[in-house]
Amino acid sequence: MSGHSKWHSIKHKKGALDAKRGKLFTKFIKEITVAARSGGGDPEGNARLRKAVLDAKAGNMPNETIERAIRRGTGEEEGVNYEEITYEGYGPGGVALLIESMTDNRNRTVAEIRHAFSKNGGNLAAAGAVAWMFEKKGYIVVPKSSKSEEELFEIATDAGAEDLRDDEDNFEIITAPADFDVVLDAVKKAGVEPQVAEVEMVPKEYKKLEGAEAKQMLKLMEALEDHDDVQKVSANFDISEADMAAAGN
Repeated sequence: MSGHSKWHSIKHKKGALDAKRGKLFTKFIKEITVAARSGGGDPEGNARLRKAVLDAKAGNMPNETIERAIRRGTGEEEGVNYEEITYEGYGPGGVALLIESMTDNRNRTVAEIRHAFSKNGGNLAAAGAVAWMFEKKGYIVVPKSSKSEEELFEIATDAGAEDLRDDEDNFEIITAPADFDVVLDAVKKAGVEPQVAEVEMVPKEYKKLEGAEAKQMLKLMEALEDHDDVQKVSANFDISEADMAAAGN
């Protein structure tokens, strides 16, 4: 049990993050802008941009806003210059965290992230402190009700997936980053709509949290993900369904 899919589930149920559409749009715009700046403005030839545009459209961002963000990234239109910075830290119970951010003011961002850690039982760490505990992987979560384990295993592995994991209510499909698009396409063509589909930093091992530590960890996750400059948070916690449900109420 990874804690990954359960955290995504609790976010969805609470609706606390996704309901803030303005914040969500800001994150989409930053990712599209930086993706276009680093790899060009054509989504067909830029996998990162293609994924960013698809995510933005799934979040109901207007096409005009998407196109403007691409133009800002390619320099065709003036805009803010964002810097990509990854922060590392420890949460309650020694949980390892990687925080991927995009900012136009690194001093402000690091101060605010440090405050979020200290307020919620954690601390910011030096670069390299926890990154070794994670691997970059394609990560797809589907509900168990969608397919049997045997069917899904065959679909995923035939498309190039590395592993299929059982996480209570869900199955987690793990891929190499280069195989992510092909596996995701195969899953969708089989009539399965993923709850989560990302290329992200997946932990090699997990720390079990319970009770007060579990509750505090979820507060830290929410504080970090709610920050305007934070694009993605990866953490190696595992929390029971009961503690997740308690946090969601």
